[in-house]
Amino acid sequence: MWQAIMRWFDPQEMRTVGTRPDYRFSLANERTFLAWLRTGLALIAGGLAAAQFLPPLPVAHLREVIAVALLLLGGTVAVRAVDHWARTERAIRLGEDLPASRFPAVLALAVGLGAILLVVAVLVRAVGRR
Repeated sequence: MWQAIMRWFDPQEMRTVGTRPDYRFSLANERTFLAWLRTGLALIAGGLAAAQFLPPLPVAHLREVIAVALLLLGGTVAVRAVDHWARTERAIRLGEDLPASRFPAVLALAVGLGAILLVVAVLVRAVGRR
């Protein structure tokens, strides 16, 4: 695992693997990486916004739980993005199948579950005001 992390910071090592691919494939891989980074940044921004701007919710510390969950999810997405980029670039250079990933499905489920929990919190607060 440590070697994989070290490869992220050594662009010369990546160039020694396999053969030089068509630049379009490498650039497409980079665009995908940047899209994942934007997703991570959006989740982090959402976490900061939740911490700063959400009013106290009916469940004790729910606001903080939401904020921390979004911040951790955003950081995880960013780290996962660089790992997927490196593994994909390596596969492209070696002419192998692209690495499969369950992460998009896990992320979608986490965001969907988070949205459902927020809807429940909003409804509980709305009913509590009556």
